[in-house]
Amino acid sequence: MYAYLSKLMNTLSIPVRMLIIAAVVAGLHLLVILVRRISNKWMSSQVSAKLSKSRTISSLTTSALVFFVYFSALGLILSEFGVSLKAYLASASILGLAIGFGSQGLVQDVVNGLTVVFSGLFDVGDMVEISGQTGIVSTFGMRFTVIKNALGAEVSIPNRTITNVVRYPRGYIRGLADITLSEDPQLAKQAEEKVKTIVRAIFEQLSGTFVYPPSIEGRIKTSSGKEFLRVKFRLWPGRGSPIETVFKQEVYYALKALDSNYQDWMVTVNYEVERKSVSV
Repeated sequence: MYAYLSKLMNTLSIPVRMLIIAAVVAGLHLLVILVRRISNKWMSSQVSAKLSKSRTISSLTTSALVFFVYFSALGLILSEFGVSLKAYLASASILGLAIGFGSQGLVQDVVNGLTVVFSGLFDVGDMVEISGQTGIVSTFGMRFTVIKNALGAEVSIPNRTITNVVRYPRGYIRGLADITLSEDPQLAKQAEEKVKTIVRAIFEQLSGTFVYPPSIEGRIKTSSGKEFLRVKFRLWPGRGSPIETVFKQEVYYALKALDSNYQDWMVTVNYEVERKSVSV
């Protein structure tokens, strides 16, 4: 079959052969684009965060196929003018080396991007800290990783600068505020209402501090018989200061107004890893 096609092509004039080669290349290119669009449409109908690596690999593979098609087509066209394919491949290799040395940053971006893809360091939708920037990964490409920080700004990070990666599997830092309640049931009830009001107010005032709205976990009783109210905060990394200062002080002064014996140490704030899955 190949010998027959080769013999048939040799019977045609050079312009006609070149037109046939160009038509075949264009057809292959359109086929690749069609397959990529169908693939992207199917992936977008699935859970995007779970398939981001597949999209990246698909995009890289498509780009490589398109490059191979045009590279081969150019070689075939040049061969029609008497240029040796061996000489073409040798010159292309030398040119590739020259371009590689001249664009080391680009090569490092691509290599690092591939490393991230296949090592599974992070995925689209993950909260990470990269190169001193903290945010949620919104886009991952072969040259840049784009994260959206707590201020809503998009930060583009060259892949070659990705060294240490801190990943937050839960997507936030968990802060717990434990407010000791009075043994007097009436005072305890009033204190609980005060805390709920303060929690709502601080979320409205400092919403940029929180990934999700805070929640009242309810009253917890210790083995010694003391009772405290627990408030859970889901915070952006490094933004827990308002909870340790503003929230804690407001709760302390509000409860001291109810009970003059209330002490500062009776309101504590700490951070810990959340062990069970959470629906929010």
